[in-house]
Amino acid sequence: MIKFIVKRLLALIPVLIGVSLLVFFILDLAPGDPAKTILGEQARPEDIAALREEMGLDDPFLVRYGRYMFDLVQGDLGTSYKTKDPVGEARLPNTFKLALTSTVVAILLALPLGVIAAIKQNTLFDGISMFISLLGISMPVFWMGLLLIMFFSVKMGWFPVAGADQGIKSLVLPSIALGFMHMASIARTTRSSMLETIRQDYIRTVRAKGLPEREVITDHALRNALIPTTTVIGLQIGSMLGGSVLTESVFAWPGIGRYMVQSIQGRDIPSVMGCIIIFALSFALINLLVDLIYGFIDPRIKAQYK
Repeated sequence: MIKFIVKRLLALIPVLIGVSLLVFFILDLAPGDPAKTILGEQARPEDIAALREEMGLDDPFLVRYGRYMFDLVQGDLGTSYKTKDPVGEARLPNTFKLALTSTVVAILLALPLGVIAAIKQNTLFDGISMFISLLGISMPVFWMGLLLIMFFSVKMGWFPVAGADQGIKSLVLPSIALGFMHMASIARTTRSSMLETIRQDYIRTVRAKGLPEREVITDHALRNALIPTTTVIGLQIGSMLGGSVLTESVFAWPGIGRYMVQSIQGRDIPSVMGCIIIFALSFALINLLVDLIYGFIDPRIKAQYK
């Protein structure tokens, strides 16, 4: 297992190098001058030239990229051109909190819906659960967020409208809005996987032995059906980390997704690079975690890691 983890971590190195080189090259070709953006449109040419020299923007491309990678391997994601603060220092924990709580919401809603819908296939509950899943896929996250704000914040006054100043209360509505959207894919995958599993011969054998139906479902069917569901959950967590821009914008949540969009608009290259490196690393680590979870779910997969 340790050997497998080391191999996967070493495989991250070329991935991060490729991602960073591609993004750095694209940002270098993008129109606009970071120095001019920082100083403003009315800045004098000599001031812009001096700032460009100070920031090292006049150096060749490979020199600037090499300097960035040298700092990156030391754990330095860079310093924002605009705020002069370390990239993502204050916003990264907020994004991880939002992604984690949204994942919990999605799993708590999706797994029961998917499992019970499979057990009660073609019944009223099956239809209702799939309608809820379809609603989650179809409803834009910003619209869901606005509905939650209108009802629970404006009308009921239970939760704050925006911001992160009130701790857990500020986290509730963004987590529900983001988690409900991703719940749909997890629920539908769980249902289809469970339907395929409960029709297998070994499930018929377990039932023929006289085991209670609850044990058949929880101990035998669900565990085998969780393999594709775990894959989808991993992908959804990655999407929550990188695709929570709309949710953060609606609720004015100080997360890294919204921060990256603002950095792109302001040509803040270190901030954009840092955010993308964080997203790429997060995706890779989540995929590694999913592979490890496979081993705990199915011992046959764990044997392949040796």
